[in-house]
Amino acid sequence: QVQLVESGGGLVQAGGSLRLSCAASGRTFSSYCMGWFRHVPGKEREFVAAIRSSAENSYTYYADSVKGRFTISRDNAKKMVYLQMNSLKPEDTAVYYCALNLNAVAGTRVYEFAYWGQGTQVTVSS
Repeated sequence: QVQLVESGGGLVQAGGSLRLSCAASGRTFSSYCMGWFRHVPGKEREFVAAIRSSAENSYTYYADSVKGRFTISRDNAKKMVYLQMNSLKPEDTAVYYCALNLNAVAGTRVYEFAYWGQGTQVTVSS
């Protein structure tokens, strides 16, 4: 059984920064690809960033909309994954979800990720 718990969301002004954290439990964390997604009511859940397993050199990849502003990282010893968000824009406002894929590599689709956290709200004011 895998549990994912996000934290770090909040209200920030445009141009500001936030750091989201995701704590994982229950499985060998370092072997799996981890991702962040976001959801705005009325829209589909959207891929934000992902980081592959240690065996894949923790390769990272991002949605075009956040590339250069967001950074995903992981601490396997602590079973944590982070999303550093800089230069935030009002359009980044969403509920952000941490997700785990039971493979070392993954794409960007929601269905590829088997486990999800409960989400954390990020609101960026203009």
